[in-house]
Amino acid sequence: MDVAIAVPLGFFTMVAVIVVGSPLARAFARKMSNQAMPPAIPAELQQRLEHMEQAIDSIAVEVERISEGQRFTTKLLADRHPEAQTALAPAEREQR
Repeated sequence: MDVAIAVPLGFFTMVAVIVVGSPLARAFARKMSNQAMPPAIPAELQQRLEHMEQAIDSIAVEVERISEGQRFTTKLLADRHPEAQTALAPAEREQR
């Protein structure tokens, strides 16, 4: 191939690659940057989620208080009537 033909052919090939390649490269870069960013949560939704979290935490504390009260009441009743424990003991043995 003659140099007089190779140089212009190389130049036009390079220009074609740049014209087609740069928008593709920009689009690829935008796509990669958009995937790297986590989706933004609206402020209203964030506040509602925080409110729900606080409500769930307070419900958990109240349920724990109720269960602790039931354990205490059961212990008091068991200590108050020791004969009831001995009466229940044979029934528990039969179930096992």
